[in-house]
Amino acid sequence: MTAAAPDLSTAIHQTLQKVYGYPGFRPQQQQIIEELIQGEDAFVLMPTGGGKSLCYQIPALHRPGVGIVVSPLISLMKDQVDALQANGVAAAFYNSSLGSDAAREVLARLHNHELDLLYISPERLVSGGFLERLADIDIALFAIDEAHCVSQWGHDFRPEYAALGQLRERFADIPIIALTATADAQTRDDIVRVLNLHHATRHVTGFDRPNIRYTVLEKHKPFEQLQAFLQKRRGEAGIVYALSRRKVEEVADKLQMNGIRAAAYHAGFPAGQRDQVQERFLKDELQVVVATVAFGMGIDKPNVRFVVHYDLPKHIEGYYQETGRAGRDGLPSEALLLYGAQDVVTARRLIDNNQNPEQQRIEVHKLNAMVALAEAVTCRRRVLLGYFGEQLEQDCGNCDVCLDPPERFDATVDAQKALSCVYRVGQRFGIKHVIDVLRGADTERIRSLGHDRLSTYGIGSDKSEPEWLSIFRQLIHLGYLLQDIANYSVLKLTPAARPLLRGEIPLQLARPRIKESSKKTKRPKAAIALAANEEPLFDELRQLRKSLADAEGKPPYIVFGDATLVQMAREKPQTEQDLLNISGVGQAKLEKYGSDFLDAISVWCMHNGEQATELTPALRDTWNLVQQGLDLDAIASARGQNLKDTAAQLVALIDAGQAVFPERLIAPRKYQLIESVLEDFGSEADWQTLRDALPPLVADHEIRLVWAGW
Repeated sequence: MTAAAPDLSTAIHQTLQKVYGYPGFRPQQQQIIEELIQGEDAFVLMPTGGGKSLCYQIPALHRPGVGIVVSPLISLMKDQVDALQANGVAAAFYNSSLGSDAAREVLARLHNHELDLLYISPERLVSGGFLERLADIDIALFAIDEAHCVSQWGHDFRPEYAALGQLRERFADIPIIALTATADAQTRDDIVRVLNLHHATRHVTGFDRPNIRYTVLEKHKPFEQLQAFLQKRRGEAGIVYALSRRKVEEVADKLQMNGIRAAAYHAGFPAGQRDQVQERFLKDELQVVVATVAFGMGIDKPNVRFVVHYDLPKHIEGYYQETGRAGRDGLPSEALLLYGAQDVVTARRLIDNNQNPEQQRIEVHKLNAMVALAEAVTCRRRVLLGYFGEQLEQDCGNCDVCLDPPERFDATVDAQKALSCVYRVGQRFGIKHVIDVLRGADTERIRSLGHDRLSTYGIGSDKSEPEWLSIFRQLIHLGYLLQDIANYSVLKLTPAARPLLRGEIPLQLARPRIKESSKKTKRPKAAIALAANEEPLFDELRQLRKSLADAEGKPPYIVFGDATLVQMAREKPQTEQDLLNISGVGQAKLEKYGSDFLDAISVWCMHNGEQATELTPALRDTWNLVQQGLDLDAIASARGQNLKDTAAQLVALIDAGQAVFPERLIAPRKYQLIESVLEDFGSEADWQTLRDALPPLVADHEIRLVWAGW
């Protein structure tokens, strides 16, 4: 790739700041964007919440024509289009949820070159002559989201995705970007092959989500464990995943009976009911959704604070993707897995129902890897990332194993025995066979292969099969061994194994934990880092966001995400320029919501002894009306506000030293009543005393207004 011109770099940074309100790009985003603008293909693997969408949205705004985004879920399309429109981008979606009139309107906008981005399902794109229609349209790029659906190696293979390979043949000069958050090495190669992206630059930014805390609890009275977990997370949104529809409904019912705003979601419910649950969750009207894996892939809700797996997932890809729905805004979040041996039996039974032997073999490998993660005694993040081929240089410090470390022992000799045995059997066998050789098992298979004559035969007879299994899993997790999924999960040595085999380095491993289902370990909740004096303002801003979103019939995060509100609560912006410096505040949102948030922050600062440096635009507008001699009712009407909010602005003006006279703003009789009570109690007055001494016909906001002036 040739280096981008300086003016291109400047232009895309301006778009990032003006449209999206972000101060800078995340790793590799700028390079990917510049490649696409210059007409090159790209394959992008980024973690959930890592910023994949910007990688194709910004190029679509800088290349002539419309960006065509292929997305598998209708709900995800709607959420992304809503978010883009809130940022002032001309975006639309075209799928089966549209009525005939709405569909014709979208197509008309497409042909009239009025769209920057069009989201479409793979089925709609490749059927009904839509590709022929695109031949007459200027196309900026094609973006294939959730690209792992292309591959049979992936955990969510969809046959209709395979047909997308024809895009490269039909549109030879249009750049294509494929994006996913979950793909191991085999799946990545398959995506590139199926989509004909052989010349695409591969961008793998890593799988780590450091803001998520991973915890596994041995399943013991699971509903009580779930209850205890939720008890500490009142008011926070989360998802609970269960494998069966029956269990989903059962858990949701129990949570409701315990006073938790919960609802069930699975594919067996009517579409209207599913849509309603999803809508309520997005609007923060539900705290918890209990669901099968049918829920979540289309959820673009950034403030999900926790994900609980009530049952063991069937593969690490699914676990990673589902836990990744927590903390998309980058704030601290939690992933809890309740793990029981019976879950493994259930999962194996489901796999055995698969009539395709090759697919069955792949699924068994993936289940075994998931079990290894659940039973790990090494840093869980190491295990999780290691599965995708990424190595951590040190333990994460933010998982249950790191926070409550197991006992360790010098395992250098045991590791050498294990690695030597893998080498002696020819690096052509799986874990079970190697353990059998180490322990000196007398089986027909071992004898027929001549493995009973190997030097490593029987040298590990002092350890049980579970002990050796733990050692092998740790050697895999730490990068000394790898399991080749494409070759029947055989064990192979990695370059890191050589110095260990030669005795050049020592190795300590963790002892398997003794299972104690009643054991309770105290660990702090992963909390959003706000100072004590910042939390009240954060809560006020959340309430303001909810009221604005409700008025528009949109989810609150479309207004601003939690991360943006956290920064507002911390930095307390006082001017429009201050607000533009907050990550997530672009020009369109500043114009739409800026005055409301600046006003709320200014009022809070004044009430809490943190004076604003100057009047916000909202307060200035109210002050202009005061100077015109209008009373409280007239000012509220002119500002389109309720009386309480207008009174709060007037109090803020008084606190700021402006000449506001409450006796001119409210009815004389009420003013005299309030003033009389204030004179009776003098400087000793407190709010409750004043409120109790005045009749109900005097409103709270009127008392506060007169009190502020008095």
